[in-house]
Amino acid sequence: MSVVEQAQRARTAAAELAVATRSVKDAALHAMADALVARTPEILAANGADLAAGREGGLNAAVLDRLALNTGRVAGIADALRQMAALPDPIGEVVRGSTLPNGLELRQVRVPFGVVGIVYEARPNVTVDAAGICLKSGNAVLLRGSSSAAQSNAALVAVLRDAVAGAGLPADSVQLLDATTRDSVKELMRARGLVDVLIPRGGAALIRTVVEESTVPVIETGVGNCHVYVDAAADVSKAAAIALNAKTQRLSTCNTAESLLVHAAVADAFLPPALAALAAAGVTVHGCPEVARYSAAVLPATDEDYATEYLSADISVAVVDSLDAAVAHIRRYGTGHTEAIVTDSQPAAREFVARVDAAAVMVNASTRFTDGGEFGFGAEIGISTQKLHARGPMGLPELTSTKYVVTGDGQLR
Repeated sequence: MSVVEQAQRARTAAAELAVATRSVKDAALHAMADALVARTPEILAANGADLAAGREGGLNAAVLDRLALNTGRVAGIADALRQMAALPDPIGEVVRGSTLPNGLELRQVRVPFGVVGIVYEARPNVTVDAAGICLKSGNAVLLRGSSSAAQSNAALVAVLRDAVAGAGLPADSVQLLDATTRDSVKELMRARGLVDVLIPRGGAALIRTVVEESTVPVIETGVGNCHVYVDAAADVSKAAAIALNAKTQRLSTCNTAESLLVHAAVADAFLPPALAALAAAGVTVHGCPEVARYSAAVLPATDEDYATEYLSADISVAVVDSLDAAVAHIRRYGTGHTEAIVTDSQPAAREFVARVDAAAVMVNASTRFTDGGEFGFGAEIGISTQKLHARGPMGLPELTSTKYVVTGDGQLR
């Protein structure tokens, strides 16, 4: 089936989803979750085949980690669907309303986009998260994962489609596009009028390609070159714990800290224990000459290091002489995802929050909290780093548009 044919089927499904009640959608989400757990063995068998092919093909450790499923991860993905079912339905929510001087009643209400296309890399959990969040928000979804996860995604979508149909909604609410050829991505990007919005989720090259070449409107999710800045007024033990968690809690995610900035006033107290903790965790430090004074294991940092989203056990570290210098560094190298300051100074925190331009700014907390689940949104479709329509973790409301409903009693203009 061509992408155009699949998109046409998705539009038919979307028309039915748009008027589905919350109870029906929530029942489908629970059915999807139960089916994932019940059919875990076949999902893991498909995932095992993808992992074996990935190792043979030379995929790096970070990609293999994102690709890998196990019983616990499948159960976690299923739990995310159940949590989503417990969230309020955004469809029909009145964003604002008023009665105009002429007596017309004006309401702006949330409505589904219609058909959402998702292009993403080797993360099978995205397959389920995207299907669930689109269904709950009344959208049909066209999923185009990577070839490295093709068998995992095929198994997952087969399970989800069966569950959705069994719950009384169209199976074509969830469809998987062919991942063996780039033509499917090109067709998806050109399906304007059939696909309402396209969301790329993955590395910089993937996102740039979709943004630059798509005729379908795009919501841009961004890469995460995230920073932790340890201020002159920081509690150094708290700062060390935050920096370690932000870097090592999970290496392969976009909200992992890739750069650490340390005010010169606390470098002597902070860097020796922090560098030791990073080394003990297996992290390679790429640092400026000031950082290298504290450890012979520090590698010289280049401009490229400071600009890199590693997604690996590497971090760039620099000593700065002021909060101004930290903000300037972030403006130069940051990607607008998540930036953090560790400080006991309220004026410093306020200045950092005001001057740093990012989707999320953390004060005395790990960058790893920028996540739909951690924010209480349920599963997310991605972290938007653009400023139009949505910014930050994209939960259910961000997968909707609005329309105006105007009710009168014979008014004429």
